[in-house]
Amino acid sequence: MDKQRSRSEHAARAGEFDAFVAGAAGRLLHVATLLTTETRARNPYARALLTAALAHTYAVRDRGRDEDPYALTRDGLALRFARTAWRHRTGRGGILGVLTPQERLVLVLRLYEGVPEEQTAALLGLPEARVRAVCARAVARMRERHRREAAA
Repeated sequence: MDKQRSRSEHAARAGEFDAFVAGAAGRLLHVATLLTTETRARNPYARALLTAALAHTYAVRDRGRDEDPYALTRDGLALRFARTAWRHRTGRGGILGVLTPQERLVLVLRLYEGVPEEQTAALLGLPEARVRAVCARAVARMRERHRREAAA
């Protein structure tokens, strides 16, 4: 009887995770695509980052934590990108292509995802002042790019 209950509990948890993925995968893929500066149509690295982050979330969801699966997946995605950002030193185009990987990461977390400054700093292992400076520099670079494009 315990084995059967365990299987049904596992099936229910798997169903919950499937529902989470169905609801959140689109936005999370967009986050990954912004980070990697790939296009929506061709984004293999963004898909690989998201797949790894979702696999990690699935693996740790049974550890008894009541963490938000979206935040856990987003944070895992951000950390995986940060560890491999050297591969993406130069952007592949797109609106964020002029930014460095660190600027992209901070800008996406702070402005697109709305992660508080303190939480972003803790996640990336940076002082809050550094996160603030990187975000300000990234916004300034984006404004300058916009001005140049508008003038052309």
